[in-house]
Amino acid sequence: MIQTKGYAAQNAETDLAPWNFERREVGAHDVQIEILYCGVCHSDLHQIKNDWFPGVFPMVPGHEIVGKIVKVGDHVKNFKTGEMAGVGCMVDSCQACSECQQGLEQYCQEGNTQTYNNLDREGRPTYGGYSNTIVVREEFVLHISDKLPLAATAPLLCAGITTYSPLRHWKVGKGHKLAVLGLGGLGHMAVKFGVAFGAEVTVLSTSPDKKEAAEALGAHHFVVTSDAAQLKAVKGSFDFILDTVSADHDMNLYLSLLKTNGTHIVVGVPAPYAIHPFSLIGGRKSLAGSGIGGIKETQEMLDFCAEHGIVSDIELIDIKDITKAYERMVKGDVRYRFVIDIKTL
Repeated sequence: MIQTKGYAAQNAETDLAPWNFERREVGAHDVQIEILYCGVCHSDLHQIKNDWFPGVFPMVPGHEIVGKIVKVGDHVKNFKTGEMAGVGCMVDSCQACSECQQGLEQYCQEGNTQTYNNLDREGRPTYGGYSNTIVVREEFVLHISDKLPLAATAPLLCAGITTYSPLRHWKVGKGHKLAVLGLGGLGHMAVKFGVAFGAEVTVLSTSPDKKEAAEALGAHHFVVTSDAAQLKAVKGSFDFILDTVSADHDMNLYLSLLKTNGTHIVVGVPAPYAIHPFSLIGGRKSLAGSGIGGIKETQEMLDFCAEHGIVSDIELIDIKDITKAYERMVKGDVRYRFVIDIKTL
């Protein structure tokens, strides 16, 4: 077994703290990565606190992982030691169902194996990237271009693909008016991708002081959603709304901003909300959701980012400051993603 250092929550009532554990040895089809950086996702906090469902403890969070390959199994074909690589939100799937065969492992009919807070197909707990090394089967490892700054690339493995995938699926691009609801870790990547795809991008935010930041990211317009006049001016304006907000909000209000046949795409995870049928019927509007992308699409996203110089805007932190980082994240006090420097472990 591989001796591993990490940070873990022992239960839902405790903060993260140093914890040593074991990873499996590198098998014939496995890749071992020395983790250099790991992004901090809002879902990390939700999961260690059991906000969504009972967790598997001790829990080592982290699914925005980048680092250097230090060992490969005898049958590994596409990776070699010394290369930079990444791991995102999942580390396995059945690879046989129709979804997996289409490159949609995130929707595996048997359920994909999450990078942490899950049991693998042998029934062992999975542990994430708040640690110094990880072993993953080759099919779920991603190539990282030398063109990309490594620390700022880490959030692409979740925040990046979570926004890239729906924009690609709905073919958002030139001639479309896209509204991005919320300007946080997900929202700022949605703006970057929307602009890169050629859409006219508007940021919808409750915070007037984010206007300058939105424009710096390339957004063409900014609407303060607490201003009734500004909202009225954009009613029925958008082809798509990409909703990244994880706090409570009035879905009916935002559906009214869509054009006829418009689509509201949910990627944030707030508490359950109420939707009046007339909000959809009045304009043949669609409410949709999207998770992460499959492995092939995630690699496509990373290659697109390398070609266009797109990475996340980050604040690099020491792992001992993770609890403070969570507190700041809840307050929205980060632009736009914390990334842990794992050498501080």
